[in-house]
Amino acid sequence: MKTIDKISRMLTLIKILKKEGKSVGFVPTMGYLHEGHLSLTRQAKKHTDLVVMSIFVNPIQFGKNEDYDKYPRDFKRDEELARSAGVDIIFYPSSEEMYPEGYATYVEVKGLTDSLCGDSRPGHFRGVTTVVSKLFWIVKPDIAYFGQKDAQQAYVIRKMAQDLNMDVDVRILPTVREKDGLAMSSRNTYLSEGERKDAVVLYQALKSAEEMVRGGETESKKIIKAIEGIIKPKSRIKIDYVSIVDTKRLKPVSKITGEVLIALAVFIGKARLIDNIIIAP
Repeated sequence: MKTIDKISRMLTLIKILKKEGKSVGFVPTMGYLHEGHLSLTRQAKKHTDLVVMSIFVNPIQFGKNEDYDKYPRDFKRDEELARSAGVDIIFYPSSEEMYPEGYATYVEVKGLTDSLCGDSRPGHFRGVTTVVSKLFWIVKPDIAYFGQKDAQQAYVIRKMAQDLNMDVDVRILPTVREKDGLAMSSRNTYLSEGERKDAVVLYQALKSAEEMVRGGETESKKIIKAIEGIIKPKSRIKIDYVSIVDTKRLKPVSKITGEVLIALAVFIGKARLIDNIIIAP
């Protein structure tokens, strides 16, 4: 496994590999790896000749007073996990490498970023699409892998790739969960023991909503109220949003008539956690 921290070296190596006819799978991460990241890597190993993983905590997707400085980092640990999962190349650039002095170009996807986390975290997705577009041009992947836990992010990146004619297949794979249902996230490390126990209620609430839809309920207000009713008794948890949106435009729906994304975001202690399910009546 190679670790590369310079864009110029990465571009040169990818050019050589592409000339050799190698296909590239790409797993972009902010590090502090967990089984969710590693599952994406194993899928990439099945479908491409070599796997590139980026590890970069992207400063421009964090808002003021968010957790950029405190975001968990442990590169030696990440290296070991990446090697065990079969990563061939780690791309590990610095912020100065990605955004040198005078950097002034940004990528923004309209529409899909207006709701959910886009509404709660202004500017967040501009930072995401900017860094991922740079990574796509540097790594030149044939297939890029994302998890459904960050469903809005994955949809936005897929739309960006389509609109900008990027020759990359954006694949979205199922959320990887702990045994008790909590979606795996690097931010789970922020949770105290009590907060961690309470966090299980997020998936429980989503599963309850799924059962309501399976049982014939189609009124979004009733489903959202039920989700909130399950979460609110946990005093450590503050709801950011609970929303039901269509999976094409990510716009809120009042009545479920087709496939929808039931998504939520909450604050638990120092952590902001998100989760979702996709369901159709």
